[in-house]
Amino acid sequence: VLVPLQFSGLLGTVYRRGNLSFTRDGSALISPVGNRISVFDLKNNKCETYPLATRLNIVCVGLSPDGSLAILIDEEGAALLVSLIGKCVIHHFYFHKPVHSVSFSPDGKKFVITKDNVALMYHAPGRKREFNAFVLDKTYYGPYDETTCIDWTSDSKCFAVGSKDMSTWVFGAERWANLIYYSLGGHKDIIVACFFEENSLDLYTISQDAALCVWQCDTELDGLKPRPPKDSEREKNAEKSNEEFPEEPKGEEIHGKANPSEQETRDKVKYSRVAKYFFNKEGDFNNLTSAAYHKKTHLLVTGFASGIFHLHELPDFNLIHSLSISDQRIASISINCTGDWIAFGCSGLGQLLVWEWQSESYVLKQQGHFNSMVSLAYSPDGQYIVTGGEDGKVKVWNTSSSFCFVTFTEHTSGVTAVTFTSNGYVILSASLDGTVRAFDLHRYRNFRTFTSPRPSQFSCLAVDSSGEIVSAGSQDSFEIFIWSMQSGRLLDVLSGHEGPISSLSFNPMKSVLASASWDKTVKLWDMLDSWRTKETLLLNSDVLVVAFRPDGKELAVAALNGQITFWDHENAVQIGSIEGRHDLQMGRKELDKITAKQAAKGKSFTTLCYSADGQSILAGGLSKFVCIYNVKEQILMKKFEISCNFSLDAMEEYLDRRKMTEFGSMALIDEGGGGEDGVAIPLPGVKTGDMSYRHFKPEIRVTCLRFSPTGRSWAATTTEGLLIYSLDSGLIFDPFELDIDITPSNIHKTLNQKEYTMAIIMAFKLNEKKLIQEVIEAVPSNEVDVVCSSLPDLYVEKVLEFLASAFEISCHLEFYLIWAHKLLMLHGQKLKTRSGKLLPVIQFLQKSIQRHFEDVSKLCEWNIYNIKYALAISQQRGMKRLAEETPVDEDDLDSDSDYLM
Repeated sequence: VLVPLQFSGLLGTVYRRGNLSFTRDGSALISPVGNRISVFDLKNNKCETYPLATRLNIVCVGLSPDGSLAILIDEEGAALLVSLIGKCVIHHFYFHKPVHSVSFSPDGKKFVITKDNVALMYHAPGRKREFNAFVLDKTYYGPYDETTCIDWTSDSKCFAVGSKDMSTWVFGAERWANLIYYSLGGHKDIIVACFFEENSLDLYTISQDAALCVWQCDTELDGLKPRPPKDSEREKNAEKSNEEFPEEPKGEEIHGKANPSEQETRDKVKYSRVAKYFFNKEGDFNNLTSAAYHKKTHLLVTGFASGIFHLHELPDFNLIHSLSISDQRIASISINCTGDWIAFGCSGLGQLLVWEWQSESYVLKQQGHFNSMVSLAYSPDGQYIVTGGEDGKVKVWNTSSSFCFVTFTEHTSGVTAVTFTSNGYVILSASLDGTVRAFDLHRYRNFRTFTSPRPSQFSCLAVDSSGEIVSAGSQDSFEIFIWSMQSGRLLDVLSGHEGPISSLSFNPMKSVLASASWDKTVKLWDMLDSWRTKETLLLNSDVLVVAFRPDGKELAVAALNGQITFWDHENAVQIGSIEGRHDLQMGRKELDKITAKQAAKGKSFTTLCYSADGQSILAGGLSKFVCIYNVKEQILMKKFEISCNFSLDAMEEYLDRRKMTEFGSMALIDEGGGGEDGVAIPLPGVKTGDMSYRHFKPEIRVTCLRFSPTGRSWAATTTEGLLIYSLDSGLIFDPFELDIDITPSNIHKTLNQKEYTMAIIMAFKLNEKKLIQEVIEAVPSNEVDVVCSSLPDLYVEKVLEFLASAFEISCHLEFYLIWAHKLLMLHGQKLKTRSGKLLPVIQFLQKSIQRHFEDVSKLCEWNIYNIKYALAISQQRGMKRLAEETPVDEDDLDSDSDYLM
């Protein structure tokens, strides 16, 4: 069952770098996340990471106007043409140089990319069937320095390109007689963005020193005249058509001149600068880093390096808003098609914000961990994941929506371990700041803080199955501290280890605590026997991690020598071992002096986790691979490659000889200061950026692995973020006890004869999800009781599993609840005998029902509140009307006044 597990989501990272893009309808946002893209559905509050990846980090994304295609380009200029409908790669292309921006024409027929100091126009793919999806149409030369941005006119006749040489160039997409190219100056810094006015050639240019120039054109778009082809061009075209095998089209070249002669500019389009505006009149803003313009509403949004953004109305340059959303550089801005929502991406802290400017409220506000994630834990129902990072934050993520809904920031140092209690409403976290904190998921607060008598750095954490006993291991005093959850008091300090405590694990079924240490021992402590050492297991190497099987009958231990050993802890006997060092398959870091093969000899697994049924074990470490082993057979079942992103270090097994010089690796040379990637800090004698700024490549590693209690997915905290792999049943034909008579037509025939039980059994044998759904939904609700009682035991488990998955997508809530209720009532006793095996299925069912319960209960509470409010309003109005209708007697008034006196 573990082999069909596939990548299904990336949590914990919402934005890295590159441009943000709204989809065509404006309800979803596409964000580059490392070498993948995540789509945030803002109306349905869901996030999905597509199962496709580039070789390096994505730097620019271009969306086709119809929203069906996207071009993803990475750091080295390798492009992927992607179908956003099929979520698959259609075509690969290599531009040979880093690309700065990409933009489709509004009519979807062409797209332009900018690299070095040229702009390349290609025929857009997808209009017809073709062998080569990217056909070069024209190459535009003009700027002296690197090109930075692109914008098209509304009718796709022309486009503008901004450059680092402080100039903006307007090029004709066709060879117009009165506009081939036009160069605009007027700025004293790099051009950040350029925008055409709607249905016009009028242009706005914005530079990095926060200056805006308004350019007016003396010609309308309709005034562009087509250029008649010359005779020489006609002859060339005729020759090409006569050739039997024409060469690949290389495209036309257009060379622009910054200072053309008078003869060349005669009868041509002319631009004049109408106005120039400055953003930093107050002098408290840094460099302008990004901008976006909505042509229909004339709304200009500009972002600055200090995290401030402005909203202006053009062309009058009226300030609408000025707000600070971060203390980091705003790297990308995008406005949706209606002009209501503005998306901001801050690459420094990995922040993603969508702001509704008219109501001044957040539509989306997400941020990943600033540094790498260190640990994770699933809630008992598998609905939530908690992560702890080196930035000292504890974040809780919803597995169905992939959003973080609460962040706890009480820790003052890196979080080393997190876990849920058995009831699922309390999160515990251990940190290097010397505290273990308990957080309440009802009120979102830190209600307990556990500390040691002497300050200690806690490296691991465990809580018993009742949720009453909390234990944490110290890495500097070699002791284990035991606290009571109820009182918050320190109950005991367990000493006996002679090295730092690396891992703790409670037996799920018994009150036994296993502790692993660098002193080459695993100690078992009996909680009921005054925390005495029950057993000490001796190993050949430092112990890094220890884990109990879900049924508590087996203990897995990973040591520094790369071995995973399995123990019968009751009798202190080793029952098996796996030599896993070679399966890790280390990569070689850029600055490593030894080969990956030699380095692997000293590497080991740093995290272990049993699957929900206890038959397999997950293992990971300082490598891009996660291994799944069969515990009984002690063999490798599958290796998952968690990343193919070569922007990370230690990804390649062999170093590229082209990067080696006689003086050492090219990686030692640090290219570029902090000018582009951060706020430029002015230093004496330094023109651009801070020379102390250093660029580094993060190393690929897996810090923690956990299996979902539902048994359908597992998660890993990695350098890339929080990766989730889950069973994708839609892609696999997996029949069960299939024979020749079981066909869809026979199942429909049985169903028409109202033999419901037989039809269900046949559908499950074929194991086609849609067919199973059709058969189960065809059973009348008054006959569910009879069908459930006649189902064989083997199929009860399968129906429960189907119900759990159906709850997540179906709207027939009551019907499926009747099925679940009847099955559990009629077969409850028999299911209890196989509870160990069935636990993942039951937890999966509980997770699905719990989610619906929360949604419906919120809706009911809201409706009750509305009804009460409506009643209160109607009562007030009724009393007012009654008071108006009742005549007031003057004698009564006189008697009232006498009474008051």
